[in-house]
Order: sequence, then C-alpha cells, then structure tokens
Amino acid sequence: MTLPRSSPGPVLALLFNAAVWGLSWWPMRHLQGLGLHPLWTNVGLFLIGCAVLLAWRPQALGQVLGTPVLWAMAVASGVVNAAFNWGVSIGEVVRVVLLFYLMPVWTALLARLWLGERLGPGGVLRVGLALGGAALVLQPEGLAWPLPRSLADALGLLGGMAFACNSVLVRRHAAVTRDEGRALAMLMGCVGVSLALALGLGPATGADLVPWPPPAQADWGAVLVLTALAFLAGNLAYQHGASRLPANVTAVVMLTEVAFAAVSSVVIAGEELSGRTLLGGGLIVAAALLAAIVPSRSGPGVQPSAKASRRTSASSSASS
Repeated sequence: MTLPRSSPGPVLALLFNAAVWGLSWWPMRHLQGLGLHPLWTNVGLFLIGCAVLLAWRPQALGQVLGTPVLWAMAVASGVVNAAFNWGVSIGEVVRVVLLFYLMPVWTALLARLWLGERLGPGGVLRVGLALGGAALVLQPEGLAWPLPRSLADALGLLGGMAFACNSVLVRRHAAVTRDEGRALAMLMGCVGVSLALALGLGPATGADLVPWPPPAQADWGAVLVLTALAFLAGNLAYQHGASRLPANVTAVVMLTEVAFAAVSSVVIAGEELSGRTLLGGGLIVAAALLAAIVPSRSGPGVQPSAKASRRTSASSSASS
C-alpha cells in the first residue's frame, strides 16, 4: 500500500496525534503520583474534552444521538483509552506501546472482515512478523509460552485490538459521519468506559483496585486541564487523518508513536530497553512498515466513491 500523493495534511495530523499519545504517559504518571488513578484521570480528561467540543460544535451531540455507528466507535475508543493510559501508567512504556501496536495483525483481520480487503501473501508475512515480534516481547525467560506477564501487558494488547477496530470503523463510515461527531462520540466513550471500570473496580463494589479520587487540588487540576486540551486536539487530528487515509496507512503512520514513546521514556523516565524487546519491537515495526510498502488488494466497495469522498471533504470544510 502506497501513501497517497495528495495533501500531506492527513499524515501530519496523524503524526501530531501519535506525538500526543507517545508522550501521554508522562502526565498520566504525574497525576497517578498525586493519587489520581489513570481511570479517574481519563474521566476528568475526557469530560473536559466533551465540554470544550460541545461548546465549540454543539451540533455534534445531535450527530452522535442520530448515528448508531458512532456508538460502536464510542465503545471502541473508550476501551482504547482506558487500556492504553492505564497500561503506560503502571508498566514499561515501550513494552506497552509495542504490544498496543500489533496493528498488522488486528487491522489485517478486521479489514478482511469489514472492508473486504484480501490478506494475500504480503498480509500473511506481516501477520507472521508481528506475531513473532510479540512472542519475543512477551516470552518470559525460562518459560515456553509467550503470554502477558502483567496487567500492563494485557492492557497493551487489549488497547491495540480496540484501536484497530476503531480505525477500520472510521474508514468504513467516513462518508456518513463528520469529524466533530466522531470526535464527540469517542470522547463520550472514553468517559463512559473509564467511569464504568473505575466504579466497577473501585470501592463502589467493594474492590480496591481503583481507589476513589483524592479531593480536588490546584496542582493536579492544571495538569489535568492542559492534558485534556492536548488529547482533544489529538483526537480531532486523528479524525481528520484517519477518515481520509486507508486503515493500514493510518496504522503505519501512527506507528511513529513508538519512537515518541521510546525516546521520552528513556530520556525522562530512565527506562532501559532489553535486547529481546528491541528485537521483538523491530519485527513489529517491520511488519507495520510492510503494510505501507506492499500494495493492498481491496475488494469491491472498499474505497468510497468519488461522490462520497467529496461529501466527506465538504463535511470537513463545514466543521473547520
């Protein structure tokens, strides 16, 4: 699959979103150190995002309520954010990000089921490389089976599956949804999924995995607001890019998050990258890059018609 020769705007938008995600672990860990669990941080972050977006584009609520497919995007996005932000807050950043980015596997399978894209020899190779890389990252020393060894590992895998689902949904329904509607649906999903998990895993049910949030404080309130605005900008950038690029290209461009996360975690958090993680990560990255190099064999009806594409562009112009 080759990158489009049109305006670089969609690719730059995805790169910005990747930078936001790649650095998101930093404020998440800072807030966790102040007593705010990542799930409660998510609730606060995306409530702020919803409020800002509704104040800016109030018609987005009507789009969400009147478009059932946006509800599926909301759930998928909620799982993505809850799993990823929780995972990078408690685990090794690069490890969680690499497991999150097993995109060649999940995207290839979902694109085959939902978009009619044939897997082909190149797709099989990409899936094999990605699974091999995951095995190296996951396999503990002395054990035969490469299984998640921590909650952070499991959260990284779950978040990646949900992200692939969301990317394919955005691409499939780009012609019938608008940027601000998709953005609000995903923000609402982030609030709903994180709130449900926080209550279900917290003292409300007798569990102690997620403690109640501490009293509001100015020191973490400012960080929460600034992070929320960054996430909102990244979400809108993702809508712009993902709705205008093929699902596999979106996955590959977003893979630059690995670089943002790796550099920042080593420089800021002092994490060390093991040889096994580097080798496994190299295979995962290679698999994703092949998705951009090897042409995709799309089935009939995968790409939107010219009329649908113009309709998407008109919707974007109206929302900007």
